This record gives sequence, C-alpha cells and structure tokens, in this order.
Amino acid sequence: MSLGRPFDPVQYRRMWDERYRSADYLFGKEPSAFARRAAALLPARAELLCLGDGEGRNSVYLAGLGHRVTAMDLSEVALAKARTLAAERGVAVELHRADVAQWDWSRPFDAVLGIFIQFAPPALRREIHAGIARAVRPGGLVLLHGYAPRQVGYGTGGPSAAENMYELADLEADFSGWERLVARDADEEIFEGRAHAGLSALVDFVARKPLSA
Repeated sequence: MSLGRPFDPVQYRRMWDERYRSADYLFGKEPSAFARRAAALLPARAELLCLGDGEGRNSVYLAGLGHRVTAMDLSEVALAKARTLAAERGVAVELHRADVAQWDWSRPFDAVLGIFIQFAPPALRREIHAGIARAVRPGGLVLLHGYAPRQVGYGTGGPSAAENMYELADLEADFSGWERLVARDADEEIFEGRAHAGLSALVDFVARKPLSA
C-alpha cells in the first residue's frame, strides 16, 4: 500500500499494526514459495537477516531448517504473532522492532532476505539496498522478492504506487558487480493468506557478493 511521499514510518507502523490485529495471519503461516526456493541456495546453518518479516512466516520456516535467523519488522503487533508462531513451531528467531530504513547495517550476515518490502520510493529503496550490500558478507547473498510495476493493475496485493515496485534493471544496478544467480520477472497465481491472492506480477532477484568486496 502506498502512503504517498515523503515516507512516514509512524503512519506506516500504525497502518500495519491495524492490519495485523486480526486473529488470523494476514499472509498465512506458511512461507512464501520464494522463501522455499531461496532456502536451496543457502549454506548450512547460515546467519540470516529477514527484513520486514511481519508475522514471521518466512523467518520461522528458515529457522526450522537450522539457520540462525534474525528478523525485524516495524509492527510490534506483527512481532507478537511471530513470537507465537516461533513457539508453535519450536524454533528460535531473534526478533527486533525496527524500521528497515534505519537498521544498523554494520552487523554482518551470510544472507539478507527481503520479501514484499516494497514500502519505499526509489531513493529510499536505493539507500536500503546500499545498506544490504554493506551487511552481506563477501560471498554472501541478497535475496529479494516482490512485485513488478504492472501489479498495480492486477490489484491482488502490494502497494498502489508503481514506482515502489521492482524492475530487474534497477536491482542489477543497485547490486552492480555481484554475481547474478536469479533474475526472474513473471506472472504467477499465488495464495498467501487473504492479503496476497490471485494473479500476481512477481520479481525474484538473487545475487552473490564478490569475495573481494
């Protein structure tokens, strides 16, 4: 959902707190298909950061595979549900209430995962990607999954601002010099809770940071 410009994290947090207050899980309890695909690319017991992970469906899944997972989200309501889900699944996830735009990127990770974190207009998105690039260890991965601009016309989820969506050319530019492992833009039917349902314009992007970086 687009909140207009400039980005207001307080308004954004309140909006998501309200959306997450329902008893059910807005995007379901099961991981996204992208998280399942991404898991196959990760080394054993990787140290992962999940950005804007909401109610925990992806971080809990990855922790269940034996990875050491840190997850963050702006909504405390979502984080409370993530804690419940982690307890239900018997896994440990290090959870933080934080704004992605102000995250401390000095902490290193083997991989940084961002699934549907498309709240940011282009300039802020580039700053976030620069932070991700700092946080990923040499040889590590960035894994991003979100909507392409034509998603606005589909109306099956995501922000209403096309400029917030992913273009593969922009992602490749933001991670210039990285080894591209996955670059996919395709339409697909998805059913992830009541918030993501139907024909969707999806972008997958995975790249490996150079060892010399």
